[in-house]
Amino acid sequence: MQRHLLIISTTVGLFAGAASTSALADTSPLEQQLKDLASFQVIAHRGASGHAPESTMAAYELAHEWNVDYLELDAQITADGEVVVFHDDAIDRTSDGEGAINDYTLEELKALDTGTWFNEENPDSADTAFEGAQMLTLEEVFERFGHDARYYIETKSPQLNPGLEEALVETLEEYDMVKEGRVLVQSFGQDSLLKVHELNADVPLIQLVWYYPSEEDNSRLVEWTGVTPGPEEITDEDFQAIADYAVGIGTNFIYEGEEVIDADFIRQANENGLPVHVYTVNETEEMERLMEIGVNGMFTNYPDRLLELVE
Repeated sequence: MQRHLLIISTTVGLFAGAASTSALADTSPLEQQLKDLASFQVIAHRGASGHAPESTMAAYELAHEWNVDYLELDAQITADGEVVVFHDDAIDRTSDGEGAINDYTLEELKALDTGTWFNEENPDSADTAFEGAQMLTLEEVFERFGHDARYYIETKSPQLNPGLEEALVETLEEYDMVKEGRVLVQSFGQDSLLKVHELNADVPLIQLVWYYPSEEDNSRLVEWTGVTPGPEEITDEDFQAIADYAVGIGTNFIYEGEEVIDADFIRQANENGLPVHVYTVNETEEMERLMEIGVNGMFTNYPDRLLELVE
């Protein structure tokens, strides 16, 4: 992925320099997508999930209508090998079913109601149209929005979804999402990202990280999977190790009310060719704070709030 690092470091890095008309004519859709990371990215977390049931067509339709930069979604695999769009490992919270998602076939999952729960928990945003919403397949999302949208897809719980990477890459290739510059694949699992890279080295990858205080020393931050040291200890070499296979980092901003990254972290990541996208930011005040310290994009359940600030 050194090619990706070169593209990002030269076009994103300090984010300077516009291409000439002739150069633009020679830019592939995938290269253009990577160049576009120089701009601030509005990422609709599970769709416009503050306004409609997460990961449903209603949530993605609304976010797409608002012209967000990316529709964010979680990919998991069913008992019969189909890729579905769903966040939790268990179906209990956002459907009328119960148990592990991977224990069910697509037909069984399609019989679930994944919308009514939202009305019950969000009476001010309730809509009878949400009732009976079906779980989506990745193919259904691609069929609906095609190349008119970009997708920010997480390989969810790779240890619980054997075969997910292969099925995901196959679907991305079937719909020409990679060469057309339509997709980023994210994961907390470095092994999962490297597997995707082995299957198709052109897929742009985002390494997710989660920083929190160490149990042994709560004055020291650590990263959930150990993919990097804590922000106070991270080095250029640590960022370069990620830049070898990924084109960006997705990180939390706050842990239990305390900020875990700052402007220096973002600057250092950028200088090593890695845009920083922060999750999941829903309050306008926090959005403004993050924009002030230079983040390159945000995941949000309320893309309308973020779009107002960006515009």
